[in-house]
Amino acid sequence: METFFEQLLVWWIRLWPHLLTAAILVIDLVLSTHAILTKRDTRSTIGWVGLIWFSPVFGAIAYTLLGVNRIRSRASRLRAGTVRIEHELDDATAGDARLTAAIGPPESPLRSLAVLVGRVTERPLTEGNAIEPLDGGDAAYPAMLATIENARRSIGLASYIFDNDRTGRMFVDGLAAAMRRGVAVRVLIDGIGSTYSHPPITSALAAAGVPVATFLPSGVPFFFPYANLRNHRKLLVIDGEVGFTGGLNIRDGCWLAHAPRNPVRDMHFQLRGPVVAQLLEVFAEDWQFATDESLAGGAGAEDPWRPQLTAAGAGLARGIRFGPDDPDVGRIRLVIMAALAAAQTSVRIMSPYFLPDDAICQALDVAAMRGVEVDIVIPAENNLPPVAWAMTAMLWQVLGRGCNVWLSPPPFNHTKLFVVDDAWAMFGSGNWDERSLRLNFEFNVETYDRDLCAQLGRHVAETVARSRRITLEDVDGRSLPVRLRDGIARLFSPYL
Repeated sequence: METFFEQLLVWWIRLWPHLLTAAILVIDLVLSTHAILTKRDTRSTIGWVGLIWFSPVFGAIAYTLLGVNRIRSRASRLRAGTVRIEHELDDATAGDARLTAAIGPPESPLRSLAVLVGRVTERPLTEGNAIEPLDGGDAAYPAMLATIENARRSIGLASYIFDNDRTGRMFVDGLAAAMRRGVAVRVLIDGIGSTYSHPPITSALAAAGVPVATFLPSGVPFFFPYANLRNHRKLLVIDGEVGFTGGLNIRDGCWLAHAPRNPVRDMHFQLRGPVVAQLLEVFAEDWQFATDESLAGGAGAEDPWRPQLTAAGAGLARGIRFGPDDPDVGRIRLVIMAALAAAQTSVRIMSPYFLPDDAICQALDVAAMRGVEVDIVIPAENNLPPVAWAMTAMLWQVLGRGCNVWLSPPPFNHTKLFVVDDAWAMFGSGNWDERSLRLNFEFNVETYDRDLCAQLGRHVAETVARSRRITLEDVDGRSLPVRLRDGIARLFSPYL
């Protein structure tokens, strides 16, 4: 006679396949519902739902690992407690008459662009700014160090990479000297970027008495360059009245006079005027997120972190913060699409990593087909070979419709510029790739200063004159092994 436990075992053996089937059915229903409700692209939704049901186990695992957007949800959770810092800028906000005189009437394309960027960023377009482009570390680093030396109240410095080399130690010495003068100093370095040199510069800063923090420190080895949720912003704000931003990290490779082994050319910008307050807002938010210390406490004259809103020029400018915690499609995508739609005569783009999504490629194509001259400048030699392979594999999307793509000669060009009609420009830390558009925390500045925009347009044109044009025939003429290599790299473009 069978015992009770033997009967239970027989019952379980007979029943468990049905329970497993029911469990898989429930999981597939839940994941399909998630895909239908969260995926905005119809083709992506159909693909995932089809995979889930035609291959229930593999599809469910694949969707759980790759289909769920954990980046935005994790970023939103991480930043949920961060207090939004916004300085009062009413007195520095450009009025209707000023906008009409500088940009055009309300119905003009650039005026519409200004309206959109205002709605996207929820920050005002400020007037009274002076912006000076600094071509490379040879111009930018001495200017930054001199401003640090003259600081009276506060220095806020954020960088993705801050190397422990000759250049990095010059900044450590300048920051330490400012501390000894009684200047309030704060230094924020990304948790991955801080490990690009050994020993990390954080030790030297701490030893010099400089308050330093890392943004989302990670246990990932320093040689892993593709981690998500990085603070890619480059900000230096001094006394709330002088700011620097752009694409320049702090490392010897960007100071060409130091004859580095791996030279990098990059453009940075010095800003004066009310827009500096918007740089300070972002730095203070990131510092508070990393350390829980608020830099936005006081409003009196004695507060070292109070921004100075005195006009320093006549330019219109606005800061654009963006990152993986953006809602929906993302702020910077909307800005890029609107700027391309506003273009009437020319679009000039410089980016070291050019891997835009299909929608942006289509917007570039539409601009070219409207008769707008579209020039895209990318490096002939990239510091990340897989990115260069993926870039080559997607160039057909813009070359086939009239866009011009140029390969700039060495040294590696890390500059990020976007100029429309020589009347509007955007610069900052963001690249034209998924890592900047979706995965990293970035900061750009838009400006409607026509003199500055024309100067930046000439800079791109001069670079084009030294560059080699790549054509659709060049791309199509690659050998089969190279095309296969590049195509495989492109499959990973959202993660490069």
